[in-house]
Amino acid sequence: MIRSMTGFGRGKYENEGRTYVVEIKSVNHKYSDINVRLPRFLNCEEDKIRKKISNYISRGKIDVFITFENYSNKGTNIKINRELAKEYISELQVLANETGLNYNVNVIDIAKFPEILKLADDGDEELISKEMMIAVDEALNKFVEMREIEGTRLIEDIEKRIILIQEKVKEITKFSSNLVKDYIEKLKLRVNELLAPETVDENRLMQEIVIYSDKSSIEEELTRLNSHLLQFLELIKQSSPIGKKIDFLIQEINREVNTIGSKANCLDITNRVIEIKTEVENIREQIQNIE
Repeated sequence: MIRSMTGFGRGKYENEGRTYVVEIKSVNHKYSDINVRLPRFLNCEEDKIRKKISNYISRGKIDVFITFENYSNKGTNIKINRELAKEYISELQVLANETGLNYNVNVIDIAKFPEILKLADDGDEELISKEMMIAVDEALNKFVEMREIEGTRLIEDIEKRIILIQEKVKEITKFSSNLVKDYIEKLKLRVNELLAPETVDENRLMQEIVIYSDKSSIEEELTRLNSHLLQFLELIKQSSPIGKKIDFLIQEINREVNTIGSKANCLDITNRVIEIKTEVENIREQIQNIE
């Protein structure tokens, strides 16, 4: 199923006083960029989470936020780095003596210094990791589901626009079939207005018609354009990531439309080219969000 690159998913798991909340959100991006923010003591799980998400997405800027509240006796053993605390106390005493400042530090102040208090390794990391991944899985499932729903909406809208473009191309094809004929009539009428009929060089006239026909012919462009449109409709039916492919294809479609507009000296064709270019631009904006 086609997916959008924007999405959001939230997962929550609670057990025996431990609460895990996982939020995953994404926006469009040229490549895959996954950022995971989680509690410091769970940093070892970052790579596992990133790999898990990579199995489900191929493009997009993904941010993962994980919070953990623990009111149980698991993973809450606290150890004091006594040696480091003594170093802090010693250096503070020296500083007080050198500066003449009052030395008034209590144990609570010392406990606030970096690396003094740490959660001890009590063997519960595996349990906490397992429980956290339950919340990750829930958030990831909702995240992917939202991307698929949004992707379906995008494809439905794009398909309607492609079909509309096909209708406009059919109209252009009808007008293009009369381009040379209309030019011949106008050219002969203009020549006869300027010159006497007996002085008209028919060979020269035919040469001008051939040159114009070659310059104004849009048959090749119409053929390629129709082929690109059919290929586009086939691509959006695929389930694999297609964002980069259809981005390239829409560029080719736009190129053919521009060529048709520049070659066809016909107001009816020009008007339809403008309508097609409007739809192409709308599609271009839409596909920037497809994975």
